[in-house]
Amino acid sequence: MKRHVLLSLSQKLAVLALGLGLFPVAGQRMQAAEKPAAHHFEIGAKDFLLDGKPIQIRCGELHAPRVPQEYWHHRLRMLKAMGLNTVCAYLFWNMHEPRPGEFVWTGEADAAAFCRAAQEEGLWVILRPGPYACAEWEMGGFPWWLLKYDDIQLRSRDPRYMGAVKRYLKEVGRVLGPLQVSRGGPILMVQVENEYGFYAKDAEYMGELRQALLDSGFEVPLFACNPKEHLKDGYRSDLFPVVNFGTDPEGGFKALREILPQGPLMCGEFYPGWFDTWGAPHHLGNSERYLKDLGYMLEVGASFSIYMVHGGTTFGFFTGADRPFKPDTSSYDYDAPISEAGWLTPKFEQSRALLSKYLQPGETLPEPPARNPVIHIAPVAATEVAPVFANLSAPLSDETPRTMEAYDQAYGCILYRTQLPAGPAAAIEAAAIHDVGQVFLDGKRVGFTDRRSRNFRVELPERSKPATLDILVEAMGRVNFGIEVHDRKGIHAPVTLAVEGQKPSELHGWQVYRLPLDAGMLGGLKYEKAAAHAETTSGPAFWRATVKVERPGDCFLDMRPWGKGFVWVNGHNLGRYWNIGPQQTMYVPGPWLKAGENEVVVLDLLGPEKPEVAALEKPILDQLRPKLDFARGKRREVKLNPDFGAPAQAGSFAAGGNLQEVKFTKPVKGRYFCFEAVNAQDGKPFAAVAEISLLDAAGHPLSAEGWTIAYVDSEERESEDGTAENAIDGQTANFWHTQWGEAQPGYPHRLILDLGQSRVVGGFTYVPRQGAAGVTGRIKDYRVFVADDLIRQ
Repeated sequence: MKRHVLLSLSQKLAVLALGLGLFPVAGQRMQAAEKPAAHHFEIGAKDFLLDGKPIQIRCGELHAPRVPQEYWHHRLRMLKAMGLNTVCAYLFWNMHEPRPGEFVWTGEADAAAFCRAAQEEGLWVILRPGPYACAEWEMGGFPWWLLKYDDIQLRSRDPRYMGAVKRYLKEVGRVLGPLQVSRGGPILMVQVENEYGFYAKDAEYMGELRQALLDSGFEVPLFACNPKEHLKDGYRSDLFPVVNFGTDPEGGFKALREILPQGPLMCGEFYPGWFDTWGAPHHLGNSERYLKDLGYMLEVGASFSIYMVHGGTTFGFFTGADRPFKPDTSSYDYDAPISEAGWLTPKFEQSRALLSKYLQPGETLPEPPARNPVIHIAPVAATEVAPVFANLSAPLSDETPRTMEAYDQAYGCILYRTQLPAGPAAAIEAAAIHDVGQVFLDGKRVGFTDRRSRNFRVELPERSKPATLDILVEAMGRVNFGIEVHDRKGIHAPVTLAVEGQKPSELHGWQVYRLPLDAGMLGGLKYEKAAAHAETTSGPAFWRATVKVERPGDCFLDMRPWGKGFVWVNGHNLGRYWNIGPQQTMYVPGPWLKAGENEVVVLDLLGPEKPEVAALEKPILDQLRPKLDFARGKRREVKLNPDFGAPAQAGSFAAGGNLQEVKFTKPVKGRYFCFEAVNAQDGKPFAAVAEISLLDAAGHPLSAEGWTIAYVDSEERESEDGTAENAIDGQTANFWHTQWGEAQPGYPHRLILDLGQSRVVGGFTYVPRQGAAGVTGRIKDYRVFVADDLIRQ
């Protein structure tokens, strides 16, 4: 063990000078009375150093809440067997502080137990406590109750936000501080925030978070991660920088060296695959490219964290959504080396073979643990039903409908009810409805609203007498990326009633029914025999089945006969399902079943084709059923104005994959933003965009809330997910790509954004498709148009 020099109180904030930065050293003593540290971890001039010896951090990301606690050791052993020496772990603030000041550290939220399990399996830990995480997790990990302040600014120095953050981080320090490597635990480093440069540039905000972690008792090195395009945004010399990328490690590390002239290189997030969103194709990573890039990092001695090495499942209400609104599936399989259910994959075996060539002297790889048992469950009828409308609690009265947060509700559904007078055919319309709305008139469904397509209008039939109007809103995951994390659920007023030829009138006098879908609500449901309620098969209802299991094991519920909603097995919320796919099964961990009778409750908001429960031995994660999508099939056909007029800007992009910012000669106002690609750098017919962000007149990013794709001339939907929405979802690892499979249309290519309303645009940023030299679709010459009339209404 390396002997440590004891520091006085005045040396409490002493740091190790390194290059351009000053980075704390784990193992520096805060008080003379502390016991000697078990290990000493520091950031050296060339390497990470553990007890004075270089260590290459071979890390994999695994989120404890996405794996049943009973399986933590199994999954951690798999990491070790693949050749990794460290596990990277997010903390999700909303799991640990579901209400202000109420902290939870039990079950899948027992982060200390997870860290101890990692240590028992011979793994170090990199801790990422937030406060912001992203991770395709509800609101990026932020607790919903922050949104009860109408004007709060998250990820800023807003005192209401920072006050809550400091309380949370103090609690994190109390629970996990004793597990730092300097105190005999496994935690080597702690991350401050997450990819903040993608969001803003306030280095003082990052400094406040750094200080909050220090004040909470963290003494190991603190670091910050960003994609290569944003490494300099919000940069501080007292936070060690690491870079995130999905490919081209050479380019990523070259960008990192611009702010880190010396010191160890590390990729904070290296993507072997990608996550799925409802209604889009299942994603598969490029294994050949992944292995090549992983091999490069191993060869040059760079450290890395594979995001994800095991994705698991986003149970409960915690799935997130990409911006502007692309809700994520519950399966977080990620095409990771370890599958959703903890199975070995070819990618695992290939990774293990590669990593085995770069072990430290004396280091050996253990054999992977055996796969957990898998069972099949034959179809069982759900014989009991509890219609949603027959199980409403006492309502709240409100003159104007407000969002879910205003009614102190976190998740689930919410029903808004008012009375309409007799009258002719009309239409109701809300400013916004987050996220999926079903409109009923006297109990009969008459239409849907859909945030994905920003359709918040439903036609109503003629009414010969007064009628009850119900709007049932399902809150899907809050957006987890960008400014759009300020995502309030339910109805955004006003709601108006419009008769053709008349001025719309605002509807008042609402009854609001909260449907939190929590244990209290489920326990109070009143079930009856399903045969007595045959008419409910097409309406929102809870269905209950009793499933007998001889010997518990993992399985996958077959949700293809069902519509859309949630499933509970013996009280465990498995997450969301939706018949449009690509996910058609739901993972059931064996420990959540029991020998004998098991209760399965299915909330189907649309109504099942056949109310029966069955389980398969293999998952179905790649089956799209677009014809079942109630609100969106192929893109709506639009008529373009034949003359767009003079472009707001025209120019040429530099070759390569770096972010490029374009500022207009003068700001332009309009509802539609047309990006026209004139030709490609390589002369081929393809266009691709990893990300387009718009800037206001001052050069600040515009919120993408409410944006939709108004028009795209070509997109690849069959051979890969090259859909146009990828260009505005905030992610640079995926991209819009014009067709290259069945057809290869040529230039020019147009992508038109509908901003929802007329906005002042002062410029934009363009991120080319990422990857090494030779990837297709990088654009050379472009033109941009901004106006209110690019599309004829």
